[in-house]
Amino acid sequence: MNNYRATDPEFMERFEHFAFDEVVNEPGQELEPVTRHMAILAALLGCQGIDTFWEELPDALDAGVTPVMVKEIVYQAVDYLGIGRVLPFLKATNEILMQRGVSLPLEGQAATTMENRLEKGAQAQADIFGPQMLEAWKAGHINRWLAANCFGDYYTRSGLTLAQREMITFCFLAAQGGCEPQLTSHAKGNMNLGNDKDFLIRVVSQCLPYIGYPRSLNAVDCVNKAAEG
Repeated sequence: MNNYRATDPEFMERFEHFAFDEVVNEPGQELEPVTRHMAILAALLGCQGIDTFWEELPDALDAGVTPVMVKEIVYQAVDYLGIGRVLPFLKATNEILMQRGVSLPLEGQAATTMENRLEKGAQAQADIFGPQMLEAWKAGHINRWLAANCFGDYYTRSGLTLAQREMITFCFLAAQGGCEPQLTSHAKGNMNLGNDKDFLIRVVSQCLPYIGYPRSLNAVDCVNKAAEG
């Protein structure tokens, strides 16, 4: 952001102080670096912050986010944002990794086959949301796609834990806005996996400079509703 320091010094002074000092070091709102950068990367996908993603990804890699973790974040975003919004981020990820000498493709992380993806996906849904989800795919073809594709193709992959996958989903939904029912549901799913209310508020706090106050406040409301349910 050096050019902006020259052209917009007053703005950059306040923004950098807030985003990179005040927010990061707010007592009680800290996250360990890898988790913080994972959340920010997912939030940037959600809010379509491609230019900031280019700036953030090298910092995330330097902080310990692995290339596999980055790829898993980008891949999983497709189910919550659509390929039309994710493809530029996949291109940016590939270019940055290759610039850093990372050989592509990375080692495969798939854990299902075309034959068992539905079964394994339904089980992943049940692990997050409860045993009633084992039969949820029978409600219609989109529910079946959700189980087989979203959960069977992506949530079952190695490279991220199930709790990490629920955290990044929470960030995708919070950052894009307009998904408050799903955000509340996934806040509850996070809590079921050990990502408690305090943790989710810290995630929102660390993402706030990237997604703004309205979506952050809406996310806090959804976390509170999930905690009450």
